[in-house]
Amino acid sequence: MSTTVTAVSADASVGHRRLVTFTLHGSTYGVSVEAVQEVLRGQMRTRIPLAPPGLAGLINLRGQVLTAIDLREQLGLPARSTDAGEPMLVVVRVAGEPVALLVDSIGAVVDVGAGQFEPPPDTLSGPSRELIRGAYKLEGELLLDLDVERAAAA
Repeated sequence: MSTTVTAVSADASVGHRRLVTFTLHGSTYGVSVEAVQEVLRGQMRTRIPLAPPGLAGLINLRGQVLTAIDLREQLGLPARSTDAGEPMLVVVRVAGEPVALLVDSIGAVVDVGAGQFEPPPDTLSGPSRELIRGAYKLEGELLLDLDVERAAAA
């Protein structure tokens, strides 16, 4: 299954952004809709011997080979349980190249404003500190703003 996410320009002059959301280990994350090429499920990955733990393998997407990044590993989260099923993929463009991010589930496209944003607290440490830009306060939850370029490069 493949879903193409259509980018709709937000009014950047007043700090509005449109984010594609997904979950990892019970938390909600978001990436700019402009960075997302598509979302997928059920793509077979080819493991790479001796690759770093954050590199989940390679994916053949309609003849194009993509790197698959395990965001759980990058963020220092526990590994997926073996009975959790296959992860979903968010294909993003980093430096013009597509990269697949492994996530637990795909959420919605949400609009957020600058007034909802808080930078990461000083007490946030570990891998998350470098990969999370901050959090948007939504009704009943926080939406963590993931730095796609850093997550794909880490």
